[in-house]
Amino acid sequence: MSGSDELVALYDLGGTTVGAAPRSRVRAEGLWHAAGVVLVRSSDGERVYVHLRTATKDVYPSTWDCWAGGVVAAGETPEECARRELAEELGVHAVELRPLFTHVYDQGTIRCHNFAFEARWDGPFVHQPSEVVEGRWLTLGELRSWLDDPSSAFVPDGRLGALEWFRRENA
Repeated sequence: MSGSDELVALYDLGGTTVGAAPRSRVRAEGLWHAAGVVLVRSSDGERVYVHLRTATKDVYPSTWDCWAGGVVAAGETPEECARRELAEELGVHAVELRPLFTHVYDQGTIRCHNFAFEARWDGPFVHQPSEVVEGRWLTLGELRSWLDDPSSAFVPDGRLGALEWFRRENA
C-alpha cells in the first residue's frame, strides 16, 4: 500500500476514533485524524532534539520540528503511533514515553488531534533519510527563541504544540 493509500484512523472533533480512511482522502478532504508526537529531551532535561524535515514531506516540507511523530494508523493507538514514529524517524527504541497533553490543530485541510508525549534520550540518533535531513540539540532557551520568531522555518502545528508545552511544563 502506498503512503497516500495507507489507512488512517479518523477521529471526531472531540478526539474519539470514529473510523478509517485512506491518507489521500484525509489530506484532500481535511478529515479529522490524530498524530502521536514525541518531544525528545536530554536526560538532564536541558536540551530538546530538533530535526529538519525533507523537501519531499507531504505536509510542511523543509521545516524544522521538535516533535518526532506521525499520523495514527487505523487500529493503532496514539502511543503505539508515537513509539513507531520515534523509532522510524530518529532510531530511538525502548524508551519510556510520558504522556503530556493533546493539542488540537485545525488549519485549512489539516485537522488533527496531536497526542503529545515526552521521552528522555541522549542518543545516538539514526535519521530516516526519507523523512529527516539533519538534527541537532537546542537548549530550552534556543528552542524558545526559534518558536517566538515567526520567520523561523518551524512546522506550524509543532510550533503551537511546543509553545503549549512551554506554557504547561515550564511556567
